[in-house]
Amino acid sequence: MLKKKGFCDLGFAKVDIDREKRRGFAEVIYCPGKQKGQIEKISLQFLKNKQNLLLTKLDKNIFDYLKRKIPGLKYNPLARIGYLLKKTKVVKKGLVVVISAGTSDIPVAEEAGVTLDVMGNRVVKLYDVGVAGVHRVMRHIELLRKAKVIIVVAGMEGALAGLVSGLTSAPVIAVPTSCGYGASFGGLSALLTMLNSCSPGVATVNIDNGFGAGYFASLINR
Repeated sequence: MLKKKGFCDLGFAKVDIDREKRRGFAEVIYCPGKQKGQIEKISLQFLKNKQNLLLTKLDKNIFDYLKRKIPGLKYNPLARIGYLLKKTKVVKKGLVVVISAGTSDIPVAEEAGVTLDVMGNRVVKLYDVGVAGVHRVMRHIELLRKAKVIIVVAGMEGALAGLVSGLTSAPVIAVPTSCGYGASFGGLSALLTMLNSCSPGVATVNIDNGFGAGYFASLINR
């Protein structure tokens, strides 16, 4: 693999067209900081190579521009993700459950959910079931125990991930969000809580990184 080029050089970007062979899914386009023309050229290169397209943190105005150039491009406004599937999805056997602690955490949870769906996973979402009313998540304990992987998205103090992990046998991917009052420090409080979980089996991704959680969960499920 290293003997061949493996990427397409656009000058401003080197599109990794071999990533699908290495990782099982094509390179994903992180949109902030890129001009709309650059995003368009990168996207068209993936489609030229018959690969699925996933654009994260995509602004709605840029999506409106892109959809005129790329027929069939879809958009989830909550997740701020654009996507286009060129290949038939293969549904995985395992179940992935995506949980949000509060309604304010839903955009990050949706980013994880759309990523999982595009990568061909079976997904169930449980929203607004945080520890302030723990009976809400306890109602779904049987569902949680059927999951192969669980993603927990929480801001504030981020305690929900450790709680869910303690109740189930599946690996838990914790996603801290930037939701919360001043002392949450833009998600740092939740991040530290999740990193310091006393329940084994919790892995933590970066603040607001729903895509990273969805991608990692898909690798585990595969």
